[in-house]
Amino acid sequence: QVQLQESGPGLVKSSQTLSLTCTVSGDSITTDFYYWNWIRQPPGKGLEWVGAMGFSGVAYYSPALKSRTSISRDTSKNQITLQLSSVTPEDTAVYFCARGPYPDSEKCDYWGQGTQVTVSS
Repeated sequence: QVQLQESGPGLVKSSQTLSLTCTVSGDSITTDFYYWNWIRQPPGKGLEWVGAMGFSGVAYYSPALKSRTSISRDTSKNQITLQLSSVTPEDTAVYFCARGPYPDSEKCDYWGQGTQVTVSS
């Protein structure tokens, strides 16, 4: 059974950098043809794809967030890390990591439970 677990601070101040880690068990993040996505859902809004780490180590980013986003991986720990800089209250959301066949929010078969991130003004 593939399991994903998000971790990181629940509260972040405006202008700071948010750092979240997705720890994967039951599968390797280097497994061919899978992407490990970061997806968020602001309160009252739909899902927004943030970015992804591919099986080959190539990162992909939403054009809207690319300038502030960095996704990296640690294969020894089977972890994917999201860093989002210069955060504002508009970045307040539940953040999910999810496995899928493409670098997007579609057709993801495994999801973490999500972690609430609140950015104070």
